[in-house]
Amino acid sequence: MYNTSPQACGILGGCREKSPLILCLRRSSSSMSLLSKLRLITVDVTGTLLAYKGQLGDYYCMAAKSAGKPCPDYQRMHEGFKLAYTEMARQYPCFGFAAKMPNIDWWRMCVKDSFVKAGYEYDEETFEKIFKRIYSAFGSSAPYSVFPDAQPFMRWLRGKGLNVGIVSNAEYRYKDVILPALGLNQGSEWDFGVFSGVVGVEKPDPHIYKIALEMAGNVAPEEALHIGDSMRKDYVPARSIGMHALLLDRFKTADAESWRKSGATVLPDLVATQEWLSKNLKDEPVAAEQNV
Repeated sequence: MYNTSPQACGILGGCREKSPLILCLRRSSSSMSLLSKLRLITVDVTGTLLAYKGQLGDYYCMAAKSAGKPCPDYQRMHEGFKLAYTEMARQYPCFGFAAKMPNIDWWRMCVKDSFVKAGYEYDEETFEKIFKRIYSAFGSSAPYSVFPDAQPFMRWLRGKGLNVGIVSNAEYRYKDVILPALGLNQGSEWDFGVFSGVVGVEKPDPHIYKIALEMAGNVAPEEALHIGDSMRKDYVPARSIGMHALLLDRFKTADAESWRKSGATVLPDLVATQEWLSKNLKDEPVAAEQNV
């Protein structure tokens, strides 16, 4: 439907008979929300749906104490883990997918190197006790909390008939154990997941988003929206293949202002995202030439 009234387009001057008249047409805003144009919404996990509880050192400390060892220094442990994880991800990306490395072995190497880089070394028996405690903890819901708006938002999307997918640099335990334990279940909150440790591709490689489009039934990029909290891993690669994208700034990061300046939509949470998706798009002027 189009609105051609003088009030909508401005008073048109007189014109000679049969002269071309440029009419300012405006599409009706009914049913023109972005949501009505979408078939698929994909979401990141950490920082978008979940947050970590406590500090990394809390879990490493508890594990060391359970093996009769003193609690390691939190800061050294944090730095050691960052270095070890970065090296493992570079040497064996996607949690060892290409090398066909068992998930537990990938993490065993990472955790052991984390302790070494932090200045702690244990005999094999002691380390194995510590490692099993850490591996078990991070394979459960214990270190995570789900944002209160996550489940209602995902259910709302699915209630609107949209496909909801998860795109995450994570291993299989997120899909099989962690998300379900936190009340985010496949079939009620999300339809499918693209996890780097399962598919062998990780963000920011745009191909992980192409996989999501394929898994959703070959949805066109312009009919999909990705929601995440990283410009580099979420926004840029999703936009590069033609998807819509937005960023969440749950923790008021210093980078958010630069995100906005670059043209990204940045919202504080999923409640605001739901409101944003439901809003009608701004009227778009359309020029049409007509003989009168």
